[in-house]
Amino acid sequence: MTSQGRVSPWQLLGTASLPLLWLLLLLLPPSLAHQRTVSHSIKIEGDITLGGLFPVHSKGPAGVTCGDIKKEKGIHRLEAMLYALDQINSDPDLLPNITLGARILDTCSRDTYALEQSLQFVQALIQRDSSDVRCSNGEAPIIPKPEQVVGVIGASGSSVSIMVANVLRLFDIPQISYASTAPELSDSNRYNFFSRVVPPDSMQAQAMLDIVKAMGWNYVSTIASEGNYGESGVDAFMQISREAGGVCIAQSIRIPREPREGEFDKVIKRLMETSNARGVIIFANEDDIKRVLEAAKKANLTGHFLFVGSDSWGSKISPILNQEDVAEGAVTILPKRASIDGFDDYFMTRSLENNRRNIWFAEFWEEDFRCKLTRPGRKLDSGQRKCTGEERISRDSPYEQEGKVQFVIDAVYAMAHALHNMHLDLCPGAPGVCEKMDPVEGAMLLSYIRAVNFNGSAGTAVMFNENGDAPGRYDIFQYQLSNTTTPGYHVIGQWTNHLRLNLEEMQWSGGDRQVPDSVCSFPCEPGERKRMVKGVPCCWHCELCDGYQFLADEFNCDTCPFDMRPNLNRSGCRATPIIKLEWSSPWAIIPVFLAVLGILATTGVIATFVRFNDTPIVRASGRELSYVLLTGIFLIYLITFLMIAEPGAAVCAIRRLLLGLGMSISYSAMLTKTNRIYRIFEQGKKSVTPPKFISPTSQLIITFILISVQVFAVFIWFGVMPPHSYVDYEELRPPNPEQARGILKCDMSDLSLICCLSYSMVLMVTCTVYAIKSRGVPETFNEAKPIGFTMYTTCIIWLAFVPIFFGTAQSAQKMFIQTTTLTVSMSLSATVSLGMLYIPKVYVIIFHPEQNVQKRKRSVKSSTPAPSTPAPPASDKQNGAKIQPDRSQ
Repeated sequence: MTSQGRVSPWQLLGTASLPLLWLLLLLLPPSLAHQRTVSHSIKIEGDITLGGLFPVHSKGPAGVTCGDIKKEKGIHRLEAMLYALDQINSDPDLLPNITLGARILDTCSRDTYALEQSLQFVQALIQRDSSDVRCSNGEAPIIPKPEQVVGVIGASGSSVSIMVANVLRLFDIPQISYASTAPELSDSNRYNFFSRVVPPDSMQAQAMLDIVKAMGWNYVSTIASEGNYGESGVDAFMQISREAGGVCIAQSIRIPREPREGEFDKVIKRLMETSNARGVIIFANEDDIKRVLEAAKKANLTGHFLFVGSDSWGSKISPILNQEDVAEGAVTILPKRASIDGFDDYFMTRSLENNRRNIWFAEFWEEDFRCKLTRPGRKLDSGQRKCTGEERISRDSPYEQEGKVQFVIDAVYAMAHALHNMHLDLCPGAPGVCEKMDPVEGAMLLSYIRAVNFNGSAGTAVMFNENGDAPGRYDIFQYQLSNTTTPGYHVIGQWTNHLRLNLEEMQWSGGDRQVPDSVCSFPCEPGERKRMVKGVPCCWHCELCDGYQFLADEFNCDTCPFDMRPNLNRSGCRATPIIKLEWSSPWAIIPVFLAVLGILATTGVIATFVRFNDTPIVRASGRELSYVLLTGIFLIYLITFLMIAEPGAAVCAIRRLLLGLGMSISYSAMLTKTNRIYRIFEQGKKSVTPPKFISPTSQLIITFILISVQVFAVFIWFGVMPPHSYVDYEELRPPNPEQARGILKCDMSDLSLICCLSYSMVLMVTCTVYAIKSRGVPETFNEAKPIGFTMYTTCIIWLAFVPIFFGTAQSAQKMFIQTTTLTVSMSLSATVSLGMLYIPKVYVIIFHPEQNVQKRKRSVKSSTPAPSTPAPPASDKQNGAKIQPDRSQ
C-alpha cells in the first residue's frame, strides 16, 4: 500500500532508476537471491524485520576485507540490539502480538563493504522476472520471497552511514544511527530517510569550542581522521569558531585512511611548527588517537599538548592504554549517557550455550578470554590455552559497558515506538500486522519515527528534529592521573546548549591546577607591526617594519622621509649620515699620489724649460705651445684635488671649469702642432711656399680659439644651471637602512660629465687622425711621431675608462669607483703626454748637455719631394718666421 503522491518501490522499476537497481542486483552474490539465511549475518525470525549494521570486525589490511574482532564497538553494540529486541518482544504494551525480527550484518568498519552487505536489505523490494524459468516438470519455480527489512539500525561510522543511506533512500527504508555524528548527515535533502539518536558533530563542535573559550585558549590545532566523521567534525569546529570569533586555528591536519610509516611523527612535527598552540582538537578514530599519543611520547613531548577529544575518544581506555602520561589533562566529550544495568546483567550471563544466535560470539569468546575453542580438524598451537566454555564475562575477563550501548537500545526502541504508533493508526484493535502494514511503507514509517518522543533507556527524552537529529546533551570528562586517588576519567562538566564547566576540578600534567596557555599570538617586538590574519581576528603575525619604515602605530608602518632612516627599534626616524670622498680613503690615496707625482714632474719640466729656454732643444720643441701644453697637463693633475675636495658652490664651479679645460688645453696644443706639421708636409709636396698660419703667434691664436670653445660652453652651463652641491640619498640606499648614507656631491650627472669631456675627446680624436696622417714626416719635424704615440696610448686609456666608469653604475661604491676611475684616467693620459713629449727632452738637457746643440739646417725643400712644376724661389721667412724645423719655434 502506498500513500497518495508517493511512488512505490515496485513503481520505481519503471523509472529512470531501473539501471541502478539492476546494477545493485549484479553486485549481489549469485546465490543471495535464493537463500533465506546468509552466512556472516544474524537472522532472527519475526513479524517485522529490522536491519542492523555493526562494526563487528575492524578493517582488514590491504587485500583483506575484515580484520580482528571488535569487542566493545562490535559485540557490545550488537548484543545491545539483541537485548533491546528481547525487551520489546517481551513487553505486552509495546507492539502487542507483533514480534520484531532482525537481519544483522557486519560492516567490517569499511564503507564499501557495508554498501555491499546492505544490498541484502532491499532484496524484497526488487521484483525479478522468472517467467522464463521452468522446473524439470515444466512448472514455474517456487522462489521464497525474502523478508522485508522495514528499517535499519546503524551504522556506526559516519562514512559507512553515508554510503548506506544513499542506497536505502532509493527504497524508502528509514535508518536510525546510534553513533554517526557527521554534520553532513543533517542534510535532509540528501539523507531524508536518515535519523540518529546521537547529536551531530556540529553540536559537539559547539560544545568543544565553548570548552576552549572557557579555558582562555584562543590558538588551537585540529587533527582529523580521513573520512566523514573526522573531517566533518573538524570542519564544523572551524566554521563555528570563525563565525563566533576569538579562536584561531594554527594547524589543521588530516590523517589518511592508510597512514604510511612515520605519518604520525610528521603530525607531531607539524604541530610543533606552531608550538604555542598547545591545545589540540582531535576528531579521530581510536587507533589514530593512540598513535598520535605514541608519536608525542616518542618525540619527548609528554605534557606539552593539551588534547580536547571528541566522542570517539570519550571515556575509552583503549586509546590511552600505555600512554596515560601523554593523555594526562586531556578533556574529552561524550554524548550524555548512562550505563544500562539491565544490559550488564544480560551480557554478563551470555555464554557459548545460551547465545548461539550470535554467530560471532565464539570469536569474541576466544578474544575476551584469550583462549582457543577446539573445532574438528583444528589443533591448538603450543602455548595456546583451550577454552572450557565455563568462563564468565566480568569474572574471568575485564568488562565495562561500551559507551554507545544506550544509544543502540534507544535506536531500536525508537523504531519500535514508531511501528507501535503506526500500528495504532493503521490497525486499530487488530492483533498482529494488518493488511495496511503489509508491507510497511517506508515514507509513512519515517514520519512516525520523526514524531516519537519517549524516555529512553537512560531516562532522557528520545526525539528528533526536522533533520532527524537528536538534541545535544554531552558530558565533559578530563583524564586525571596525578593528585587523585582514582586515576582515570572524571566528569568536570556538562553541555546542554550551554556549558557548565568546573575549572576548579581540572588538573593538568604533574597535578598543576593552573590552566595552561594556548594562545594565538604573543606581543610583537619593538619595530614590529601586527598583521592580522584574514578571517581570524584573534591572530596576527608580527612583521618587522622593513626597509626604511618605522612603526607609526600598532598596525601600520610608515616610510621615513627621504633624507632620514629608521632608528634601531624603528620607533621613529633619524637623519641619514652624510658622507663624501675623504682624503684618507683608499679610493682617494691612489689618485692623489699619482696627481702629486704628476704635478711635481710637470713643475720640474716647466722649470727645466724655463731654465734652458734658449737652448736648441727647448726652442726646437716649440716653446710657446709647449708651455701651453704643460699648463694643460698641470691642470689635468690639479683636477684630482678638486674631485676629492668637499663639494661646495665654489668647488663645483671650478670642477666644471677645469674638468674639461686641462684636457682641452693639452689636446688643442697638440692638435695645432700636428696640424701645422701635416700642412707643412703636404704643402711641401706641391710647392716650396710655406703654408699660412704656421708662425708661433698664429699657432697660439689657433690654440686659444680651440680652448675658448670649451670655456664658452662651460659658461653657458653656468648660466643655465648654476653650480651647487647637494646630498644624494638615492645612490647609497641599500635594503639595510643601517648602511644608508647621503652622499655630498656636486650637481654633475654622468651625462653632464661626459658632455663636459666630449669636446676634449673630439680634440683628442682629431689630433689622433692628424698624427696618423703625419706618421711619414721626417722625425725632425716637431715631434710628429711622439705625438702620434701619445695619442694612440691616450685613446686606449679612455677606451678602457668608458666600460669601467659606466659598468659600476649599479655598485654601492659607485661614486668612489667613478671618481677614482676618472681621476686616474686623466692622470694617466697626462702622464703619457708628459712622458713621451717632454721627459726625454729634459733627460737630454740635464744628463746629456753635449747633445743640446744646434744641428745643421734643413730646408723644407730638401726634406720634401720636388714639385712637378717649377716654383718661384721662396724666402725662408713667412710671417716673419724662419722655416727651420729643429729650432724655428
